[in-house]
Formats: sequence, C-alpha cells, structure tokens
Amino acid sequence: MPVQVETVTKTYGSQKALDNVSFGFDDGELVGFLGPNGAGKSTLMKIITGFLAPDEGQVILNGEAMTPGNYQLRNQIGYLPENNPLYTDLYVRESLSFAAGFYKLSNKKQKIAEVIEMTGLGLEQHKKIGALSKGYRQRVGLAQALIHDPSVLILDEPTTGLDPNQLDEIRSLIRQISREKTVLFSSHIMQEVEAICNRVIIINRGKIVTDGTVDQVRSMQLISKQQVLVELSTPIQKETWQKLVGAETIEVLSEKVLLLTASDNCDLRPAIFQFAVDNGLVILTMNEKQAGLESVFRELTRRI
Repeated sequence: MPVQVETVTKTYGSQKALDNVSFGFDDGELVGFLGPNGAGKSTLMKIITGFLAPDEGQVILNGEAMTPGNYQLRNQIGYLPENNPLYTDLYVRESLSFAAGFYKLSNKKQKIAEVIEMTGLGLEQHKKIGALSKGYRQRVGLAQALIHDPSVLILDEPTTGLDPNQLDEIRSLIRQISREKTVLFSSHIMQEVEAICNRVIIINRGKIVTDGTVDQVRSMQLISKQQVLVELSTPIQKETWQKLVGAETIEVLSEKVLLLTASDNCDLRPAIFQFAVDNGLVILTMNEKQAGLESVFRELTRRI
C-alpha cells in the first residue's frame, strides 16, 4: 500500500486527538474520510502530509517513514487544507508560479498550463485571487496541490462554497485524478461521499469506528431498529395498524404508504404480512428501508 497509517497517537495537553489509529489505502483508491467536528480528521491529515509529527506510531508513504523534516518524501503528497490559505494580492498564474517554485520544477510553465486547464481556471487565470469567488479560490488551491504531480492527494473539505455546476465539475475532476493517484477526501456532505468515493473511513473521538466500501458501510447492521416501508391497495387506517405486535412507531407517509419501525432487533416483515392477511388488507409493496450513509454516520458517532 502506498500509504499506511500505523498505530498513530497524538495528544494536545490532556486531550487525545488521535488514539492508536491504523489503516492504509492503495493506488487508485478514492477514500472518503468522515467524522464530526473535533474527531481528529484534520490532525491526521496533517500527520500524513508531514506537517505534524505523531506522538506515537508512524505514517509510511511508498515504503518510507514520513517525518516533518523529510521534504523529499513530503513532495510526493499534494495537500489542500480546509481553510485554503491563499495570497489574495497575487494573480492566479502568479500564485501557481510561486507554488511551483517550491518544488523547483524544470517545466514550470507547462505544469501551470496543465493544472489551469485541469481545474477549469482558464477564464480566471489573469485575475487577482482576491477578485475570485470562493468556488474559484478552491480551484486555485486544488491546482496548487496538483502542480508538482504528487502520487497522493489529501483534500480537506475541497468542495466548500462551490455552486452546483462547479461542484459537479470538481467531483468529476476528483474522480479523474483518483484513477492515477491515491486520494483521501474529507467532507461533511454525506451525499457527496456516497456519490464519488469507493471507500469510507469514519473517525470519532480519535478512533476509527468503521472502514469499508460505501456499500459495506451502508449495509452494516448499525441501525438497531428495522424500518419497513409498506404500500397498501386501500387508504390506511392508522388505528388498525396500531394493533400490530412488534411495531414501536407507525408513520403515515401518504394515503396508502406506511413507515413501520420495529421495537427490537427482529425482522418485522413476517408479522406485517400476517397482520395484513388477518385484517383483509392487500400489500402492494413491502421494502426494508436501507440505512443511508448519513444514518450510519449519526449512529456510529453517537455510540462512543
């Protein structure tokens, strides 16, 4: 694996920001990194990029240990921090030229032209950064993270402030980048992670609470009480359904659609079917409601 996080711990005073965190990811993976505020996401990203040193454990990048002083290794990572610090008095091309200078690129003009085209900055390249919208400033930050063609890209909330069109374009760009690079993508927008990531890691209070593909995380039995959607052929009489044994709550979604929540961990569907037969009701459809990533996230981050 190009990136391995091995038993990383980081403490600030009496607060443990990261507690024995371990995971790794491969080439071509687009990993969604989720967690509530204060969970340790940004701290871990800074350790992976070499901006911070862990108190315990280590990060291995392409077989070599990452340290703040290992600048050659750090050059293999591109990083877009959450706050995206930029020199607003510089022009876009000027800013990219300045960033490229840190890496001593021999083909600087060519690389600047490539990232401008890649990030859709062509029409804005001769403007001052201070005159750009927040969405285009995000593009400049992304272009700076890509200017030296890193093998690993760390993106901390990269789509903040983008309008729907820009959001779709940046999503497509991130997908394209992940075909050739390892991408760790932090976001608070669950739908966004579901849309573009092939793997999800959720962290809470400095510990990894789940790690798997989007489908695996969604299908885990994390929501303790089953929910079942039932569509009937005739209008619903709620007082009739309140006699159903095993249902904790009954919610009428429309004239003929119910959402039933089980009172325990059992499968409520056989009881629903038998109840309908006993009461002369015709069920048109009956489906177990799948937990979305947002529901799983809420459940996991409430547990600890």
